[in-house]
Amino acid sequence: MRQLLADKVSGNLLGLWLLVPEHLRLGTWDLLRTWSGESTEEALDARLALHLVHEAALCRPTLRNDRSLRHRGFALANGLAWLPTDGAVHDLLEAHTIQQAQHLQLSLGKLRRASDHFPSQVLALDPHRLVSYSKRDMIQRRPTANAPATKQAQTFFLLDTKTRQPLCLTNASSARHLTSATQELLGLAEKILPRPEPGQRPLIVADVEHFTVELLDHVRAHTMFDLLVPLRHTETLQNYYRALPPESFLRHWAGFAIATETFQPRRSASSKPYHRYIQRTGERPEDYHFKGFACTAARPEVPTLTKDFPDRWHIEEFFRFDQHLGWKRAGTLNLHIRQGQMTLALLAQAVIHQLRQRLGAPFNQWDSVHLAQDLFGGLEGDVRVHQDTLLVTYYNAPHAQQWQAHFENLPQRLEAEGVDPRVPWLYNFKLDFRFK
Repeated sequence: MRQLLADKVSGNLLGLWLLVPEHLRLGTWDLLRTWSGESTEEALDARLALHLVHEAALCRPTLRNDRSLRHRGFALANGLAWLPTDGAVHDLLEAHTIQQAQHLQLSLGKLRRASDHFPSQVLALDPHRLVSYSKRDMIQRRPTANAPATKQAQTFFLLDTKTRQPLCLTNASSARHLTSATQELLGLAEKILPRPEPGQRPLIVADVEHFTVELLDHVRAHTMFDLLVPLRHTETLQNYYRALPPESFLRHWAGFAIATETFQPRRSASSKPYHRYIQRTGERPEDYHFKGFACTAARPEVPTLTKDFPDRWHIEEFFRFDQHLGWKRAGTLNLHIRQGQMTLALLAQAVIHQLRQRLGAPFNQWDSVHLAQDLFGGLEGDVRVHQDTLLVTYYNAPHAQQWQAHFENLPQRLEAEGVDPRVPWLYNFKLDFRFK
């Protein structure tokens, strides 16, 4: 590797080097070394894991030696002089458990919380199911009510609705029940987030499929969250809503009224009743449309239904925006391998978010594919060594004057932020950028 740097490397994958300062700010190297369990400076497994992080950033989770990506500067950003084989990457992920991946998520989540990536009191919960082409014999589920049943790989995400950043994820086979997977995910979130002040429990907003009595009881009795879910749109409930007296509804503005009541679901183990909000839209009785919601605690009904619950759709925007980092295709159904790969993609998403915030418009509006094609894989440049510093030069970079304020004289900027400018996986070289 030292010889490659001395010879000067040119390529069009050098945009990935823009992520290196964000790795230093986040503490990526310490996270990966803890995950890999390595104490030596070589830390080969941590370098292989960094390769997977950068694969995710390029939205191409199969960058290997036989896919003609040598001699383009990609491997150097990972502290390697070569691209790992499929077998080496498989062995790396095979050697780590689901529990180790969860510990990595917890450490990453706590660092992101300290950076104020999760300030909101509203979290969105949603499964992300992918069609699987595995030859394994497994339970098949319907993607939608009218679609045929297919094999699926299940992933469950929890997202902060204010910053639209993911806290944590978990995965499962198609046989796992949604309630048990959600309980595991909320357990991870509790370890990441601080304990709330009395009366300030964070709100989880979820889809109708999360309306199960078992989940409502679990959230109330065993977590620090409140849970808001829509009720199923059944004929029985619709008739019940229409039979309510008009004075039960409090009108908030034209065409919008809410009735609040308590109810006790059948088979609930909780001694306390739950709260039901019945939203009525329309001005005339013949135009009324009703929608019911269940909540584990009493909350102000207007902001809960008109602001907090609609914010749940930000998680769908997140899937559209960033799913190509590693959550677009199912891949293997060895769950520990899949969990490790998805967790490393979560780390890639964290540093990309930091870079988006630093670059500003228009880059903070680009989705992951756009960034991968036009930024990380679209910048021409070269890497060379000058004394104790690696110099990355970009030629004809867009918005070069704007970037100079963030990247030129980078060691001094990092030191001013209290960040060690030496890059540990690059033999403690410092890093600096030039724009020509």
